[in-house]
Amino acid sequence: MNLPTKITFARIIATVLLIIALFVMSFINFQAPTLGNTGINLVFLIVFVFFVIASYTDHLDGHLARKNNQITNLGKFLDPVADKLLINSMVIFLIAPSIFAKYAPEQVISFNMWCAIILIVRDIVVDALRFIAAQKKIVIAANIFGKMKTVFEMVAIGAVLLNGFPFKYFDANWPAGLHIADFLVYLATAMSFISGVIYVWQNRQVFLTEGEKE
Repeated sequence: MNLPTKITFARIIATVLLIIALFVMSFINFQAPTLGNTGINLVFLIVFVFFVIASYTDHLDGHLARKNNQITNLGKFLDPVADKLLINSMVIFLIAPSIFAKYAPEQVISFNMWCAIILIVRDIVVDALRFIAAQKKIVIAANIFGKMKTVFEMVAIGAVLLNGFPFKYFDANWPAGLHIADFLVYLATAMSFISGVIYVWQNRQVFLTEGEKE
């Protein structure tokens, strides 16, 4: 196992440990402090720092693999698994912080449930497409839209973890009840949906049987 793959594997293990820690804390009767008037919960801040570091390692392992010519089949398999585990676990956790994080009563920003469903379903469809392509020995390369989708998702998750900070100071200029952090979630969802449609359309030949033509 080379260094890039080890970094990817470490990201998976760290994410699993984070999920376990958040699960355990959801049953502990305590109240984590809020940082001044920022509205940022201390636990959520720690999770945010972890999320930023983990997101950076996603870039780091790919960079090292390409730079040192260490791209392997195991790495190709583990990298998307690590990405989806990190992002989708955060999305699910942030759907209902009042349930999953009772220790953060001042957390008012959450991840819209319907947006979360769209993000997860999109990933399932793309993974199914990759699986079918692999069975036919067709290589599907990542495109710029998929990378943009990941960036948008990371920004949206970060904004929710920080309870809208620092964007919340501009919320007064938005329609009542709508936060800029909410808009970032909708934007990430739209980008995810569009990238999924483009991904399927560009690789629609995967669904054709041998001998068929469009």
